[in-house]
Amino acid sequence: MKRPAFRLPRSSRWVPGNHFELLENGEEFFPRVFNAIAQARREVMLETFILFEDKIGQELHAALLAAAQRGVEVHVLVDGFGSPDLSDQFVGSLVDVGVRFRVFDPGRRFLGQRLNVLRRMHRKIVVVDGQLGFIGGINYSADHMADFGPEAKQDYAVQVRGPVVAQMHRFTREAVLDRSAHQRPHATDITGRPHAGTANAMFVTRDNQQHTNDIERQYRVALRAARSRVVIANAYFFPGYRFIREMRRAAKRGVDVRLILQGQPDMPIVKTAASLLYDHLQRAGVRVYEYCDRPLHGKVALVDEDWSTVGSSNLDPLSLSLNLEANVIIQDRDFNAHLHRRLSHLMDTSCKQIEAAAPSHWNGLRLLRSYAVYHLMRWFPAWAGWLPHHEPTITLASPGTSSAEPASSAAT
Repeated sequence: MKRPAFRLPRSSRWVPGNHFELLENGEEFFPRVFNAIAQARREVMLETFILFEDKIGQELHAALLAAAQRGVEVHVLVDGFGSPDLSDQFVGSLVDVGVRFRVFDPGRRFLGQRLNVLRRMHRKIVVVDGQLGFIGGINYSADHMADFGPEAKQDYAVQVRGPVVAQMHRFTREAVLDRSAHQRPHATDITGRPHAGTANAMFVTRDNQQHTNDIERQYRVALRAARSRVVIANAYFFPGYRFIREMRRAAKRGVDVRLILQGQPDMPIVKTAASLLYDHLQRAGVRVYEYCDRPLHGKVALVDEDWSTVGSSNLDPLSLSLNLEANVIIQDRDFNAHLHRRLSHLMDTSCKQIEAAAPSHWNGLRLLRSYAVYHLMRWFPAWAGWLPHHEPTITLASPGTSSAEPASSAAT
């Protein structure tokens, strides 16, 4: 039975009294999350796109198993495309001790190929006891650790305390529980949190119904208001026309606009697509950097001295027009300054700046390519609605087995 769609309030106001701590890469992120789960007393809510059965996945498995065994209510939601090969033993051992393990739109293989590519659950959120939150771009896989080697990812997340965690908590519970469960009294179902710091915050999501462009809209509002500096570090960059237009306008009015993209991409097409935009951006004054140490997987940005964002959303057609995403927008000078120092260090030590092409090199082919890219960016948000579309389901793994049975139809 289809349940009514959950209407998260649109991100139109700042929530005061929060504290954020930047966590860079798995070395900082995983110990914090695993320790928080180990300290959980009542509830753990966890959503992730990727969960692998490598050393990181096994550490998460052990933490969740121990939490459930001591009576903590544990909910896990993974994406069916991003986490396709979890074993019966891995999932079944969690389910047998009471973990509610759910899969977003598992899909089926055809000739060994996964066909459920579009409209994925791409969020990465953890909420512990309704009071401590984590959000960012880091999945539960060993390739987020430096010892993975040259393919280890550079990425970011934040640890969150304060009233905005209440929004994250409400959202994650509604995303995985049916309506009757959500209405039952629960120890962590409270409407507010004591202030934990001085940061204002917005919890912003993207879905395929009520909130189709909330994250992109927040970026464009910030770009429009920029007066001194903009730094965007994003793994997959091919945004729409309006986003590019705001970046160009900011640069033309004298804002120092810098873009950090992948120089050693995990998928070659990523660099090819982004490079099609370089000329258009550089001619307006945008400075383009490529991070060359290893694949860049981050999704962070800052504007001026007090606006920042960290989350799961890339700036490409999948994240901006199809996938389910979640970011937090942070208004705090100290956090902004720290993020700026970390990104400046990245540009100074691990990036190469891409030189703009000389005007004399603008031949007919380059002009034609620029024209084609311009119109592709302008129209792709409308085209996204024509792509294959279905109502995804969240399936619940049954006790004693990892087979998933429909839990509820969910357009999350």
